[in-house]
Amino acid sequence: MSGPGFSAAVIVLSADERAELVHRSAGPESRRTDRARIILACADDPGASNAAVARELEVSPKSVAKWRRRFAALRLAGLDDDLPIGRPKAELVLDEAERARLTLRARQAKTAQFLAVRARIVLACAEGGRTNKQVAADLGLDESTVDRWRARFVERRLDGLRDDPFFVEKVIDVVGLCHNPPEKAVVLCVDEKSQVQALDRSQPVLPMMPGMPERRTHDYARHGVTSLFAAFNIADGTVIGELHRRRRHQEYLKFLKKIDKSVPSGLDVHIVCDNYATHKTPEVQEWLARRPRFHVHFTPAGSSWINQAERWFGLLTDQMIRRAVHKSVQALEADIRKWTDTWNENPRPFTWTKTADEILHSLAEYLTKISSGQPENRQD
Repeated sequence: MSGPGFSAAVIVLSADERAELVHRSAGPESRRTDRARIILACADDPGASNAAVARELEVSPKSVAKWRRRFAALRLAGLDDDLPIGRPKAELVLDEAERARLTLRARQAKTAQFLAVRARIVLACAEGGRTNKQVAADLGLDESTVDRWRARFVERRLDGLRDDPFFVEKVIDVVGLCHNPPEKAVVLCVDEKSQVQALDRSQPVLPMMPGMPERRTHDYARHGVTSLFAAFNIADGTVIGELHRRRRHQEYLKFLKKIDKSVPSGLDVHIVCDNYATHKTPEVQEWLARRPRFHVHFTPAGSSWINQAERWFGLLTDQMIRRAVHKSVQALEADIRKWTDTWNENPRPFTWTKTADEILHSLAEYLTKISSGQPENRQD
């Protein structure tokens, strides 16, 4: 999972691109359909890490990182097989203003070394003909680091090199809720698990036998998708869940209304959620403004690891979805409801151990390491 400040490229689709990707994803099982599904999942949840998308689609995180990066750089053409093998080198051209600002940033004081490193990467990549490998060798960095910041700059220019300006404040806020929840209030970690697929194996699953593991075929048929909206209570581990076929602000509003009905009227409701666009629409803001007992706490951009609902989704995926066989969306939804009900019969809250100071200290150590030119091993 991508760490703070090192989120994968954000995918925003045009109407034509989405229509083409939906058409590709509906075709027969192939590499072409898998790539389309990856990009659609990344676009549906712009803040999701490559690892989260990989878990959702049951593919390799490296595949998600590869096709997400190629689409960000080359759009639909980046999903074709006739491109050169390996990561494409995004064309990087600076105007005078960008070059001046990057040069200034590259000389910043030690307190902003991680920003200076990104500026030096972009300046080095802008020198004609230099590969990511050459830039990485010159700067003493890992090639994946150079590739990531080069692609982000090409996609979003200078904005792509910035972190969440309120990262520290958001970490302190969310972690503080976990360690010291307010009185007469319930704290809910809210998230959506989108595009959960109803998959049917081409052959029956062969059960585990003495000396032989369980065996499943590699190919399967798709029977549609659904999205699970969940609110994880950090105090007792119970979950409020709701299934919808789409993931828009309309569905999110319906889920908020269910939360409103489920939580006793005498309690305030503190919601921890990510920065997904549907969480911030005018309709949602207007609904929340009319209900003063609701308090929203946004996680830092690209930091889904801080939302405990993500951990619960991981358990759901590992214990039910990944191994299950479903011949229809209705069957899939029935199993998800049954699994959630079973969980709520014996809920298990997660124990948050690290303080905000410990998290920020670990991050500072990592930034110091990459800023000092030591090789970086982090992967998206």
